[in-house]
Amino acid sequence: MYLTVQVSAYPLGQEEFIPPIDEAIAALHGPGLETTVGPLSTLVSGEEEAVWAALRRAFAATAAHGAAVMVVTVTNACVRAG
Repeated sequence: MYLTVQVSAYPLGQEEFIPPIDEAIAALHGPGLETTVGPLSTLVSGEEEAVWAALRRAFAATAAHGAAVMVVTVTNACVRAG
């Protein structure tokens, strides 16, 4: 199944919050994924297994710095580009 997700990561109580966010965004890139970074969230599209794996990597990257929240909206209603 092809999925599109909108994801935002929020490091909690950390003075340096940019590095965890940057690492989460980097973790959302991968083979078979289309990733679009926006000012408030990132869109990731691809096959289901690749998308879920990217979300797990992104949360782990953020949480490695301390407490974190990740907000995700998932849909299978978006069609592939091209």
